[in-house]
Amino acid sequence: MAGRRQALTMTPSTAPGRAGRRRVSPIMRAATIVPALFVAVLFIWPLVALVRRAGDDQRTTAGVFGLLDDVDGWHLLAVTLAQAAASAVLAVLVAAPIVWLLASVRLRGTAVLRVIVTVPFVLPTVVVGVAFRALLTGPLDFLGVDGGWTAILLAHIFLNVAVVVRVVTAAWAHVDPRTVEAARSLGATPIRAFWDVVVPRIAPAVAAAAALVLLFCSTSFGVVIVLGNGEARTLETEIYQQAIAEFRIPEAVALSMLQIAVVACALVLARIVGGRSTAGGPPMLGREGRRPVRGWTWIPVLATQVWVAVWLLLPVASLVLRSVRPDGAAWTLDGYRSLTASGAGGSAWVSLQYSLTSALAAMTLAVVIGFLVAVSVTRGGGWSAEFTAMLAVLPLGVSAVTLGFGYLLVVATLPTEIANSPLVIPSVQALLAVPVVAGIMISALQQVPPRLRDAALVLGARPLWVLISVDLRLTARSLCAAAGFAFVMAIGEFGATTFLARPDTTTLPVMIGSLMGRPGADSLATAMAASVLLVVVSAVVIAGIELLGVGSTTNRPRRADVPDPVAAETTGETTAGEKER
Repeated sequence: MAGRRQALTMTPSTAPGRAGRRRVSPIMRAATIVPALFVAVLFIWPLVALVRRAGDDQRTTAGVFGLLDDVDGWHLLAVTLAQAAASAVLAVLVAAPIVWLLASVRLRGTAVLRVIVTVPFVLPTVVVGVAFRALLTGPLDFLGVDGGWTAILLAHIFLNVAVVVRVVTAAWAHVDPRTVEAARSLGATPIRAFWDVVVPRIAPAVAAAAALVLLFCSTSFGVVIVLGNGEARTLETEIYQQAIAEFRIPEAVALSMLQIAVVACALVLARIVGGRSTAGGPPMLGREGRRPVRGWTWIPVLATQVWVAVWLLLPVASLVLRSVRPDGAAWTLDGYRSLTASGAGGSAWVSLQYSLTSALAAMTLAVVIGFLVAVSVTRGGGWSAEFTAMLAVLPLGVSAVTLGFGYLLVVATLPTEIANSPLVIPSVQALLAVPVVAGIMISALQQVPPRLRDAALVLGARPLWVLISVDLRLTARSLCAAAGFAFVMAIGEFGATTFLARPDTTTLPVMIGSLMGRPGADSLATAMAASVLLVVVSAVVIAGIELLGVGSTTNRPRRADVPDPVAAETTGETTAGEKER
């Protein structure tokens, strides 16, 4: 997820109050128009095309509800919400021990543990599906589960544990340890003190995290496609089936409209529940507030580490093993060799090259647009900044498959030169990554002391040079982190790209999904090898962000003060992730 899963809190409320706003230069105010136009063209236009296409068809105008009945839309809605709710509950339960370990225990290697927890969150969903296919047909073959809803729920847990861990751990960090000590001094047992003091303070964060997981899983696409065995159906997968496989456009439009309504409700729920969090201000539970591991404490610590290995490392390990033993017997590197062979599946090497160049282009676009959004929110003010911030977060309210369907309708009306442009897919990927960049940079820019900007202006610097020499220089590390997240999201985007990919613009996730649908050990080996490659890329980027730190400014804030791309939902920090689910 994650594709677009981050940035749910990037709303106009993050801008400075009216009393604290400064006069903005024409250059800064005009800069808000660029991201507004970018989002309007790449987001509003496809949705308008979707609605117009619905109105042009007589069957649609005759009754959307009738079309939904024809494709079992209401049954699909119930199934979608049921599996999403089950995934949310299970993700909270699986994440609970990890939250306890990160929030209350002082342990070496915490950064490594955070990387292990975060990597599944940013993996392409199709790769997660392939990993669980390898796990369930390999080490866990004795369970007799090779797909279906059980496999889908397991994959959703794997993907969304990071959401719960990040959000709840951040809220727990704001609990004053002195209140717990006071409860203990009054005779409360450790369990009673935790239940009476900590639980009420982190309960809103738990609810917010569950609402986010519900949102992400209700738009799950790649996981259901790979693990559903052609039997599991949700609103997301049925839109693709009706639009691409059967070309029943009115039915697909009706399902898309229902999907928009469902996701909008889930987004509002996540905002309402997340807004109830009492977390705010700097974290109070730093390293010194966590107790060291002593005596019997090692037992739950070691048990939690085993728990992490089972849930988060075993699927990845199974994927790596299956990539070199595709048939479960002979060891071979044919899958990796096929990635650089021109004849592997017809497009493996081309897909690998295009995925990298497309992701880099999308990252560049997202960094530019997201930075402009952050500048307009933190320094611009006024209605234009608020409008731009609202536009930037809107793509989170619509699933990637629905957007992809809208793009398909738009591209069909464009001139061939534009429709076949190699920038189409990077632009779409950038749209979904803009909230990530904007959210991280809003938090970073808010940490820049205003007096430094004032001093530069007094010394005669122009507003644009102040932006470059002060804001950009002091938030360079945060910008690098935002660029890393944008790159990972872009290279793993699957839902919208599936609708737009052509033989010469097939990305690696789309190629993996195609290979998984082909018979033969060669196709499976190539899909596994490509999936491992994406896992390595994601892990390296996330490790760089986690281990090197982000958000450094002049005062070099502590790591606990660094904006967290997921935890901001409950801490009040504004950041942007889903990626496509």
